Amino acid sequence: MIALDALVFYVLAAAVVASAIVVVGQRNPVYSAFAMVVTFCALSAIYGLMGSPFIAVLQIVVYAGAIMVLFLFVLMLLNVQREEGPRRSKTMRVAAGVLALAFVVEVGFVVSAADRGTGAAQFDASTRPMAQLLFSPHFAYTFLATAILILAALVGAVVLAKKDEA
Repeated sequence: MIALDALVFYVLAAAVVASAIVVVGQRNPVYSAFAMVVTFCALSAIYGLMGSPFIAVLQIVVYAGAIMVLFLFVLMLLNVQREEGPRRSKTMRVAAGVLALAFVVEVGFVVSAADRGTGAAQFDASTRPMAQLLFSPHFAYTFLATAILILAALVGAVVLAKKDEA
C-alpha cells in the first residue's frame, strides 16, 4: 500500500505538471501568470513534504509573491492582449517531440536515482544548511545579477509602454 506522504506528493506533482502545461499552453497571459502561481504554490507544498520549510516559505514569498507581482505589473503595463494561435511547422513539432522525450528520460533518471537513495534524496534541505549555502559569498553575485536582470526587465517594459503612448 502506498504511504500517505507518497500519495500527497504524487497529487502535488500532477498539479505542478498540469499547471505548468497551462502556463505554456494558455493564450491569455494573465491566466498563464495565475497558473504559474498555482505551480509555485504546489512546489512549495512539495518542498514542505521534503522537510524543507525554509525553501517552502521562500517559494511562496519570493516567487508566488514578489516575482509574480512583477510579472503581472509588466503584463498590465504593456496591456498584453490574447495571442493568436501560431502555425506550427514540422520542424517545431519534431523539436518539441525530442524535448519531450528528453524530459521523460530525465524524469526517469531522477526517479531511479531516488529509488537507489542517491542524488537529491541524500541532500539535507533543512533551514540551516540552505541558509548557509544561499547567504555564502559564492551566491552574492547571483543575487546581484538577478536584481539587475529584474530591474532591466522592468525598465524595458516601461520603455516599451511609453513607445505606444507617443
